[in-house]
Amino acid sequence: MLFYRASLPLSRQTLNYTTGVVRRHRKSIGSKGRALTPGIQALMVLVYLRKGETYLELGAGFGVSTTTAWRYVNEVVMLLSARSPKLRKALAGAKRDGLLYLVLDGTLIPIDRVRADRPFYSGKHRMHGMNLQVIAGPDGGIVWVSGPLPGSTHDLTAARIWGIVRELAATGMIVLADKAYQGAGEHITTPYRGRNKPESQKQANRSHARLRGPGERANAQLKTWKILRKLRCCPHRAGHLAKAIHVLHTRELAAR
Repeated sequence: MLFYRASLPLSRQTLNYTTGVVRRHRKSIGSKGRALTPGIQALMVLVYLRKGETYLELGAGFGVSTTTAWRYVNEVVMLLSARSPKLRKALAGAKRDGLLYLVLDGTLIPIDRVRADRPFYSGKHRMHGMNLQVIAGPDGGIVWVSGPLPGSTHDLTAARIWGIVRELAATGMIVLADKAYQGAGEHITTPYRGRNKPESQKQANRSHARLRGPGERANAQLKTWKILRKLRCCPHRAGHLAKAIHVLHTRELAAR
C-alpha cells in the first residue's frame, strides 16, 4: 500500500475546536491509553467528513485498525451532533440576530441501497436517499438541520413531522419555500402554481425565486463535506452527520 501527504481545506480553529471536544469527552469518561491523541482523532474525523474517505482508508492513513477508525469517528460525530442547536433555540437565535427572513428547503442525501428498498426511494430525485430539512438565512447560512426520514417522504410531510411548520409560525418571521410546501400555512410563502398565470403572479414568482435562491445554497454548503454526497453507512446516521457538519461549518465560517 502506498501513502502520501494530503491537505485538508479547513482552518486550524476548526481542528482546535474538535480536539477540545474530544479531550473533554475523554476526561469526563476517564479514558486512558488511546491509540491516537485527541488532536489526531479530531483530524481523522475531519478527514472522514470533509473528504468522505472509507474507514479502511482512514485506518491505513492514521495507523489504526478499521474497527478503531470506525469507533473513533462515530464517537466524535455523536459528540458534535449533540452540540447542534435544537429547532426552537435555533429559530430564537435567528430572530435575535435580526435575519430578515428564513428559507426552508429539503435535500436528499443519496445512500447505497438497492431497488427493493422502496421507502428510501425518492421519485422526485429518482434515487435512494434520506430526506433532510434545512432552514437557512438570506445569505445561505445554515440555521438548523433536521434528522433524517426515508427519501420517499414528501418535504411538507417531513416539515410537519419535525414540527417545523408549527415552530416557524410561532416566530412570526417571514419564511420562503418552494412549491413542495404549498399548504403549510399562510406564514410560509410559496410560489404561485399553474399555467397561464397573470403577469403579476409571474413577477411575484421571479422575486420569490431571487430571494429564496441564496438561502437554498445552504444545502450545497452541507454537501461540500463529501461524506454527504453518498452514504455507505446506516442511512439513519445521515442526521447525525449533517448536524455534526452544521456545527463544524459554523465554526469554519467564524474562523474566516
